[in-house]
Amino acid sequence: MSDKGDKTITVLVERRVMHPIYKKYIRKSKKYAAHDETNSRKVGDAVAIIECAPISKRKRWTLVTETKAAKPAKKATK
Repeated sequence: MSDKGDKTITVLVERRVMHPIYKKYIRKSKKYAAHDETNSRKVGDAVAIIECAPISKRKRWTLVTETKAAKPAKKATK
């Protein structure tokens, strides 16, 4: 999602969950700050992260590998 920080990337994780009453699937998303030692990942890359010991106030995740380029997010149009 973002690579603006030094040695830090912001990863957006989306998941689908079923609504308990309406039984429809909804998308939930969460952002994680992950440690990228080499600053090699760019916006749009699909990555894998694992939990680690705290690196800073917000960083509790570290980068494992790059899997493949993800599709860029579509912007909503009216």
